[in-house]
Amino acid sequence: MIKLGCADYTWPLLPHEAVVEHIRGLGLEAIDLGLFGNRSHLRPETVRLDPAMWAGRIGERLDRAGLELADVFYQPWTDLDRMGTNNPDKAERAEGRALFVDILDFARRLNAPGMTMASGRVYGDETTTSSLRRSAEELNWRIEAAARYGVEIRVEGGVGQNIDTPARLLELIGMAPGLKATFDYAHYVYQDMGNADVEPLLEHTGHVQIRGGAPGRMQTTFQENTCDFGWMIDRLVALGYDRYMAIEYVWMSLWDCNRTENTMETIQYRDFTRARIEGREYVPFERPI
Repeated sequence: MIKLGCADYTWPLLPHEAVVEHIRGLGLEAIDLGLFGNRSHLRPETVRLDPAMWAGRIGERLDRAGLELADVFYQPWTDLDRMGTNNPDKAERAEGRALFVDILDFARRLNAPGMTMASGRVYGDETTTSSLRRSAEELNWRIEAAARYGVEIRVEGGVGQNIDTPARLLELIGMAPGLKATFDYAHYVYQDMGNADVEPLLEHTGHVQIRGGAPGRMQTTFQENTCDFGWMIDRLVALGYDRYMAIEYVWMSLWDCNRTENTMETIQYRDFTRARIEGREYVPFERPI
């Protein structure tokens, strides 16, 4: 059965305890924990100092709120290079592996079903396929390590990575057996792609993130959205998808993703998604003048 969740990084100015309670107060069932180097509530450079303690603390926090853990979204640093998955510098990759092991320890103690991460980027004049091969080498190692604890490794295709198109993400999945996609339609509609472009990804999807988007706009209001989420949900249901869908509004200056009122948008997508899954019509909220 599909369950709805929300990202804890939707409200970065609130204390983490307040974010957890807010997500439960919105009537959602699960949470995506963001561990982003140097910028999130929970930071990998801090969690790695004592993964067991942090897993215990966060586990208690989620238990009190009655929330399930849907995903651990892990990024070593604020850019793709430092400890990057496919950084050509072997020392950076080695440091990235060591940090991954510590965050995997945290994730498995929380019984996380999966971890989402970046695949890396294209460096210099190398071909995309060459870049993807280096990503696959590192990801295969991570997939094997995580599988020992039942944790699925996922990558989010998107702008700025070497998997910015569905075709490139599918190429990487073909090189890394067991790898799953975290599907965020906004990254593709931003590039003016539609249903026919993204449909091949859906059978490889391990996690879903939902927020409004449009061509040239990474994040929009519900009313301005052009992502065909109704179609997406119908296709995933037809494919037997029975995992989590996380509403993932963010608040940051990148791509002008700080121009939405995230609580209201989350509520609208909560109600829309539930209605679609249940086969009901959703009537968007409109306050009369």
